[in-house]
Amino acid sequence: MTYEFWGVRGTSPTPHADKMRYGGHTHCASLRLGPGEYLVVDAGTGLIDLGERLMAEAARDSTLPIRIHLLLTHFHIDHILGLPYFRPLFSPRAMIAVHAPCDPAETERHLAGLMSGRYFPVPFDKTPADKTFHRLEPGLAIGGARIGSCPLVHPQGCVAYRLEFEGRALVSATDTEHPESGLDARLAGLASGADWLIYDAMYTPEEYAAEKRGWGHSTWAAGADLASAAGVRTLVLTHFSPGHSDDLVDTLLAAARESFPRTLAARQGLDLTQG
Repeated sequence: MTYEFWGVRGTSPTPHADKMRYGGHTHCASLRLGPGEYLVVDAGTGLIDLGERLMAEAARDSTLPIRIHLLLTHFHIDHILGLPYFRPLFSPRAMIAVHAPCDPAETERHLAGLMSGRYFPVPFDKTPADKTFHRLEPGLAIGGARIGSCPLVHPQGCVAYRLEFEGRALVSATDTEHPESGLDARLAGLASGADWLIYDAMYTPEEYAAEKRGWGHSTWAAGADLASAAGVRTLVLTHFSPGHSDDLVDTLLAAARESFPRTLAARQGLDLTQG
């Protein structure tokens, strides 16, 4: 199981020197299903670099497919901004299946809006990739991976995904707000016994308490509580604030490890199977 991060920031890209160690792209991650075939969670600006890899692989072997199964958590701009610059979108060899928790026509309309009018020179429907759109359904299976989901607390909605592949389980909850007290029972159930819980660490506990309640994001502390209750093997913090430097992320990681020792901080290029 190869699950790699291509972007780990929230809200906006951060091309700043003090944020390059963890990376400045917004959220995107991929599960490699086989040669030329990837399951991708979100289309933040990290998707651009993934596209470069896919096209380089295709150039080395003309028999390889370019097959992308894109799971969208929601349509906020930081989670879809990479799509217009995703090179496979412009390749007739590519097959892109988009899954989202809404009507397929609505999904297509939202994504097309990024490339409409004066926003982009090529309309979405004119790109040559073979594109299909699907409503997220319970019991979904793609390329040997089983996919579960549950709703999250976030403005305009969001979903968490559970990916089970080659005997391992991963849960990605990138944008969620923890309850005032207790745990999000639905998310805890989805994450139960997972090898990895990837969790929204947008704010410090102090930031959240001071002014961020109701903004739809969470903290490393809430993530540690959830990981412990759900019996998760490893907690992975992600969706870092664009205002948080690498040094501050280091500090948050150290604090999280005091509560839940098996904690990692996501960074661009991290493959979870390699630690």
